[in-house]
Amino acid sequence: MKKSRLFFVAAFACAMFVFSCAAFGADYPSKPITVLQGFKAGGGSDTVAQLTQPYLEKVVGQSFINQYIPGATGAIAWTQLAKTSKKDGYTLSITNTPMLQTNYIMNPEISYTIRELEPIANVITDPGIIVVAKDSPYKTAEEFFNAVKENPGKITVGNSGVGGDDFFTVLILEKATGMKFQQIPFEGDGPSWQAAMGGKIDASFNNLGITFPQVQAGNLRALALLAEERYPALPDVPTVKELGYDVVSGSSRGYSAPKGIPADVRDSLVEAFKKMAEMPEFKKACEDRASIIDMKFGDDYTKMLTEQEEMFKAIWNEVKDQYQGK
Repeated sequence: MKKSRLFFVAAFACAMFVFSCAAFGADYPSKPITVLQGFKAGGGSDTVAQLTQPYLEKVVGQSFINQYIPGATGAIAWTQLAKTSKKDGYTLSITNTPMLQTNYIMNPEISYTIRELEPIANVITDPGIIVVAKDSPYKTAEEFFNAVKENPGKITVGNSGVGGDDFFTVLILEKATGMKFQQIPFEGDGPSWQAAMGGKIDASFNNLGITFPQVQAGNLRALALLAEERYPALPDVPTVKELGYDVVSGSSRGYSAPKGIPADVRDSLVEAFKKMAEMPEFKKACEDRASIIDMKFGDDYTKMLTEQEEMFKAIWNEVKDQYQGK
């Protein structure tokens, strides 16, 4: 009887191991996964990494190791992902829009495109926000916009880099309102809000999920949200639409691999993100960080990026003469 019971336990354990391997593509992953980040720590890429990786590690049983390669609004990391990374599923990158597409739309010297990537999953879509230091003279968005109108081209506003969603938001807002800002690019969202908090610039055009902890802590003051509706946790912060300007903008962030990874590895990664998205503790972590979940997997994520690419091309064609003429 004991031998029979031991045999059953061993057989069950073996079956569970086989099932686990099948669920995640044979023996994938059998080692840590490197995640390329094209921006400095503290920005949008890093926020997504901190939100997702503890739960992904629980699902796949391996560590995720962030490799920070800031510069060229993510283009250095994404070129590496597309051109030189092994197609084995052990190198991924956090992919942010619109920079992922606008890098090569705006600059013909950047050679990668989204067609050289294998989109795995979008995780969040983060609306834009305008923040200033806690001791800024601008207490409201109206005061800030009035100052911009009275001092065209002199009020300094930070962005995450030329070609990013914050950069495009400012251009679209200028086009919609006739206001003129002085844009100051940074290598990521983190350095931008930090410069605003330190009074080095007048304001930062940033993202809700990135700046929310600082707003909550009282280190930054939120003036306006570039979303369709107010965010419940910031009920006193108006949308730009409420102020009379029809501008909604933000950034979507997810994970992609190099094009050409094995199909079973791709499916395993997609499945891992699906499992993560169902975890109550992941949902709670996103809520605590004001990160709005917007999961899209595999082919649906690819479709989203392709449609956005066409939209960003149209926007750039409208404003590029204005920008290039500056």
